Amino acid sequence: MVESRFVALWNRCFADAEGEGPATIYVDLVRRYSEPHRRYHTCDHIAHCLKQFDLAADLMDNCDAVEMGLWFHDAIYEPGAADNELESAQLFEEITNDQQSLLKQSVYDLIMVTKHPEHPKCLDEKFMVDIDLSSFALPWGVFIQDSQAVREEFSHLPDERFFAGHLKFLNSLVRRPTFFFTDFFQTRYEAIARKNIARYMKDLHANGYS
Repeated sequence: MVESRFVALWNRCFADAEGEGPATIYVDLVRRYSEPHRRYHTCDHIAHCLKQFDLAADLMDNCDAVEMGLWFHDAIYEPGAADNELESAQLFEEITNDQQSLLKQSVYDLIMVTKHPEHPKCLDEKFMVDIDLSSFALPWGVFIQDSQAVREEFSHLPDERFFAGHLKFLNSLVRRPTFFFTDFFQTRYEAIARKNIARYMKDLHANGYS
């Protein structure tokens, strides 16, 4: 995460916004992503998302909206909470409370789509979902490290309860006609993401989780 990048994005989108300046907002975001209970949903996750964003930005309808959504999409994160996305979207809304624009609404909707509905409504929402899930296609060793980091965020849950819920989530992803929604991410990552998840789920089943 690079402050100058966020400041430039904010100034492109909300240069006339009242309240705190972009440098202050950036510091607050870094603080949030550095909270001690986070292991996966950290600054590193945002950096990964921005790297994937850069690969596909030219294909998006409104790349600034998607990038802004990525910066904020996990700003509020409490493991197991059902309203993290809503809380993150509302935080963004509060920070831009004097702004009324289609861009603001688009960013709000893009944050909310990281709840991962089965059918994102538009191209940019599809890119948002694909970027958020692109870590499933990382090399196996990194994939396992990420999986362990997610497990650590739920250390308050016993293995049986955590892995049952996690398997349910993974099944919801792999049962879709395509794991990724955009041609770009399907071509780059579909096969390896499915291979990683199948291998991981096989290991979990072998250890007695279902």
